[in-house]
Amino acid sequence: MHFIRVIIIDDSAFMRKVLTDMLHSDDRIEVVGTARNGEDGLKKVKELRPDVVTLDIQMPIMDGITTLKELMNLYPVPVVMLSSATNDSTKQTVQAISSGAVDFIEKPSGPISLDIESMKQDIIQKVVMASRITFPVGERSKNNRMTVSKLEAFSTNYKKNIVAIGTSTGGPRALQQIIAHLPATINAPILVVQHMPAGFTKSLAIRLDQSSALKVKEAIHGEVIVNGTVYIAPGNLHMKLKVVGATTSIVLTKEAVVNGHRPAVDTLFHSLAEIESVNKLAIILTGMGSDGTNGIKKLKETDENTMVIAESEETAIVHGMPKAAVRTNLVNQELPLLEISRLITKLV
Repeated sequence: MHFIRVIIIDDSAFMRKVLTDMLHSDDRIEVVGTARNGEDGLKKVKELRPDVVTLDIQMPIMDGITTLKELMNLYPVPVVMLSSATNDSTKQTVQAISSGAVDFIEKPSGPISLDIESMKQDIIQKVVMASRITFPVGERSKNNRMTVSKLEAFSTNYKKNIVAIGTSTGGPRALQQIIAHLPATINAPILVVQHMPAGFTKSLAIRLDQSSALKVKEAIHGEVIVNGTVYIAPGNLHMKLKVVGATTSIVLTKEAVVNGHRPAVDTLFHSLAEIESVNKLAIILTGMGSDGTNGIKKLKETDENTMVIAESEETAIVHGMPKAAVRTNLVNQELPLLEISRLITKLV
């Protein structure tokens, strides 16, 4: 049996012990080493060549962000970050997962005994998922080009356009690559559901805004959507659309989780399906699971001219959500990230 070999890099001896015990509770995983800072961690990674690294953000001598950059340059390996929900840590976490880390785990914020079990299942799942990723991830094929006949399927019957994007694991990096290549003059609002806890989505919106010609912001309940703006669903809130007179506005709700998620892509897509007299472009990017699949079915059921795009396997860090979308036989085109940017620009 091949074990998933993990190195834990964390300055807290207590967290190193907790994480080791958590991961060793799963018979697929073996912790082959631990390190108390990034400098020590790089030596251990070079020596032991693990399948996955867990990496704390706040550390002395060499912090997590610096360590991540060194890892990506010298020994590319799937990395799962450990982060607290403080303002500085959320910014650094979003920076990390936009710069090469696969995913992140929130450290317990309250009495640790109450959070251990949920954290245990979370980190095991994410380490196992990370071990299946081949690094470095990149747009390997440069020959993919959009098929004109496929693009003609996009409805241009109406003056208004709406773009809706759903993503999970690997999403921040994918979103950065797409949104940074879109022009400020785009004739559509863009709504994004990224699976993330509360607090982290605001940092994501700020980071994307800094690297984009478009305005990128965390969505606010009741605001009217306008062209040239990207709206990120806040963590722990579903995002829906509602027509009010001649305008379309955002509704944020704390309704029950959908397929384990809040916000959920399905929730956004279902509400978009109810909007009439608008050209719709729905996009599924990298992520675990199948969120968005039911929403695609609803979109096509109510308007067969809805254009549905799935990120292709060559650039998806985790191909689960796009693969589930493709299995519906309702996806118009599978494309790598940069082609998705070009497609959005061409269509709207």
